[in-house]
Amino acid sequence: MDLEERNQSMRDFFNAKKDEYDETHASFMLTKKTITDNLEGQINKVLDLGAGTGLELIPLFEKFPEVKVTAIDITEKMLEELSKREFSKNVTTICGDFFKVDFGRHYDAVISTSALHHFLEVDKERLYQKIYDSLKLNGVFINCDKIVKTRKEEQELIKEYYHEKNKRPHIDTPLCIDSELAILKSVGFTDIETKEVDKENYLLIIARK
Repeated sequence: MDLEERNQSMRDFFNAKKDEYDETHASFMLTKKTITDNLEGQINKVLDLGAGTGLELIPLFEKFPEVKVTAIDITEKMLEELSKREFSKNVTTICGDFFKVDFGRHYDAVISTSALHHFLEVDKERLYQKIYDSLKLNGVFINCDKIVKTRKEEQELIKEYYHEKNKRPHIDTPLCIDSELAILKSVGFTDIETKEVDKENYLLIIARK
């Protein structure tokens, strides 16, 4: 899979969905809220990967009103919507590719929801290493995302993507939990837990540095 090609197709797809994104994702608000529910202690600095219009930041700012957020998304029209939210003065937005943007350092938390299931195992190894390196000691990475049950399902979706990518660019390729845990451990995370959420095909993964 050409990562740059796929990133561009995702950018085009979500730019076109800007006006209906919030309505479509309203049913995910409980899922998104679980990220904030699992942030503990003093949270001053957060990196949000795939922030979109900032829906997952609504509960975050309710719990941590003074938090400073860096929000990265490849879709400029989504970030334009985020900039209209009342908490946007505390958000630095970056429109760019996760694999090219410098994340910075010393975050208390890196969060993501419904964004990282577009990447293959080899890509996630690079991305999760960047996430690990961006966290301060005892920082936490919380990802709430699509998951499949087996490696077989994983591989079937990848095959579907290759077969259909020129017809349907938005084909999800989530990994199974064994793959996710193996990648997280390989980049340095040792304290990892998972939690069920309200969406049947989603899982919350909490990895502490």
